[in-house]
Amino acid sequence: MDEASENIPARLPDPATIEAVLARLSAGADETALAAALTEAFPGFYFSAVGLDDQYWRDTRSVIGADGTRIAEYRPWMEAELAKDNDDIGALWTRLRESNLQISEWHGNSVYAFAPTGPGAADYVQIRLGREVEWRAGPIVNPTYRPWGKNELLDPSWIAHDDMSEDKVIEGPVFRMLGRAGSGVVHVRSFLTPCARLEREKREARRPEMERRVVREVTREGTTETPFLELVPDWFDYMPRENRFFQDWDESSASAERVYAHWALDIYDYDDKGTREIGFVPRPLHLPEERLIAGDASVHILMDRVEAIDREVGVPFGWCAEGVAGALKENPDRMRQTKSTPQADA
Repeated sequence: MDEASENIPARLPDPATIEAVLARLSAGADETALAAALTEAFPGFYFSAVGLDDQYWRDTRSVIGADGTRIAEYRPWMEAELAKDNDDIGALWTRLRESNLQISEWHGNSVYAFAPTGPGAADYVQIRLGREVEWRAGPIVNPTYRPWGKNELLDPSWIAHDDMSEDKVIEGPVFRMLGRAGSGVVHVRSFLTPCARLEREKREARRPEMERRVVREVTREGTTETPFLELVPDWFDYMPRENRFFQDWDESSASAERVYAHWALDIYDYDDKGTREIGFVPRPLHLPEERLIAGDASVHILMDRVEAIDREVGVPFGWCAEGVAGALKENPDRMRQTKSTPQADA
């Protein structure tokens, strides 16, 4: 297990200082250099960092000259150019397609940095970042297709996001902080407190409803009604899945290792029509190289395969967690349903 501070430091990593650390890193710095820089900047913390293979791109684009010089931010520049032609999209397209101007775009992969703050499974800090490069993504306008609306100009659909190569890179790789406010830098133990409190408050608000709810059973002898809370007396004591995740880890054989050696937390914390939604989706840091396919294999062969996955990811019963994470990643609708379905009402 990683070395942990004997006492939780009074000062947790703050976004402003992290931004300053990232600004001092040289272009091309890797996760090892990032971890060393964060450890130096925050005495008492011992950081590690790992990158994920989850390429994304941001819609922050720039206008680039032929020599790679950044001229302006793409959207306001395009709106100003359109105004010069009195909002005549055809005239603008004819003028710009003869130019050598290009659009740049930022592509990246998620990176997570971790540092222990105590011996428990949830006693650590997680920082979510991206390692990004800016590249020449395509011509300033589609050279072969005339746009017919303003949105077609402002949202360049002719860019091929998977066509990046080393000769097109303008800047980077550089590290950048990601995540909404409140989810980019998280002390996990502290984060679990509002998870439990909000779940408790939501259930308490439904107390009058639940006290009236009955379960009706119809048999040959007649109909009986039983108060729901007699059947589920601990309904108000429900533990959110986020808190249960860490409790189960602490109480299992996995507790010999750090959670963040195997999982990153995709944390969300936002307001939805006046209701605060808070939680996380675990993201595996190490996926098996081969997918587990049943085919015509016997149950004994399948058990051999799943035990091989356990050995590969280094956690007993790891095949189950990896399978759930993979299913949610491949089916986002299922993940949203999992977040919103009240388990205790089932």
